[in-house]
Amino acid sequence: MSKFGAHMGTTELITELTYLTGFGNQHSSEAVAGALPIGRNSPQRAPHGLYAELLSGSAFTAPRAANQRTWLYRRRPSVVVGGYAPLAHAGWKTGAAQGEHAPPDPLRWGPWLAATEGDFVDGLRSYAVNGEPGLGGMAALAYAATRDMGRRALVNADAEMLIVPQQGRLRLTTELGRLDVAPGMIALVPRGLAFKVDLLDGSARGYVCENHGAAFRLPELGPIGSNGLANPRDFEAPVAWFDGAAGEYEVVKRYGGRLWRATQGHSPFNVVAWHGNLAPYRWDTARFMAINTVSFDHPDPSIFTVLTSPSDTPGWANVDFVIFPPRWMVAEDTFRPPWYHRNVMSEFMGLVLGQYDAKPEGFKPGGASLHNSYVPHGPDSEAFDKASGAHLQPHKLDHTLAFMFETRWPLLPTAWALSDAPLETSYADCWQGLKDDFNA
Repeated sequence: MSKFGAHMGTTELITELTYLTGFGNQHSSEAVAGALPIGRNSPQRAPHGLYAELLSGSAFTAPRAANQRTWLYRRRPSVVVGGYAPLAHAGWKTGAAQGEHAPPDPLRWGPWLAATEGDFVDGLRSYAVNGEPGLGGMAALAYAATRDMGRRALVNADAEMLIVPQQGRLRLTTELGRLDVAPGMIALVPRGLAFKVDLLDGSARGYVCENHGAAFRLPELGPIGSNGLANPRDFEAPVAWFDGAAGEYEVVKRYGGRLWRATQGHSPFNVVAWHGNLAPYRWDTARFMAINTVSFDHPDPSIFTVLTSPSDTPGWANVDFVIFPPRWMVAEDTFRPPWYHRNVMSEFMGLVLGQYDAKPEGFKPGGASLHNSYVPHGPDSEAFDKASGAHLQPHKLDHTLAFMFETRWPLLPTAWALSDAPLETSYADCWQGLKDDFNA
């Protein structure tokens, strides 16, 4: 049994499972003894009358170190499903073609709650998009849910989904097993894997990164050395678990930038055993080993990268997932908040808990901001005045957790983000108090 204590003010999270660990490692798990075949991936007859099925996350001929695949041994193969029909969804947008042209201004949104009841799929809304499914890019989304998905499953064939809870604990049921995820943790669901989201606290709110590019992986550490940032051993994969209840299931599929639905007569969560290195994970942000200066000035914010989806240009990511967790600030003779900058990368930011040091008042938990490529941004007037005159002593930034989806391509806000979402039209005013104090 693995127990996790309180996360960011939530109640205790207890998961009645023993977890396999290690991001990208080879795992094997069986819910029934002897369900995993020994020595053969696809024997003439799989044990216990099961079907062998391969889920590939990379080309068959990818180098061994980059090859992702998992063998599933299930009661029925996933091909046993009814025909798909289009499913309307006004808020879930994907790809640059579904974005809107916007001026080169910084954008910020307040916390969002759905006006109507719905499950995780119903409550997805896209803030901003770029790229195209199958070719690369990403989408930044919010979710707000008030009911379980129940006998409804989601398969995203376009992208892997990085889920960042902000309020309310989630139970993710996947083909490979179950994961409980609280605010302060994240979950990563591979592309093409069926899953559903049920609510452990009655309602939930958070963020999602839909990654259409190369699969997320841990960044290289370079001069940092062999230890630091997010450690592979702290990523937890589920043990095998299957749903034996009879009855129909609705399967919602994200395919080609659109949503489709089908009905099948059994649960898609019928995998009795599996082995491989393509698996869903959860990870606790409290286990991040933060690195910072102990002298003066700022290292680049890349030191806070948890996961990266590389592009064909080395070092210029399709998307990076970055967190700003509790940490000590000790730099001398240094303006400690993030500096003013214009970045080639585009930054979508969210706040899970507490206060962000560069925006002490305006940026609220559950809110979001977008600073696109070369759009100037940085601390507001209040943060600048406070940091410029502070008596510098070692100081712990505590009870805070912000994150960033950073991408090499501009992010286009959606029509929802520019109209129905709680867009703060006066956001840019937070810098108007910065005076010209030049004194020759």
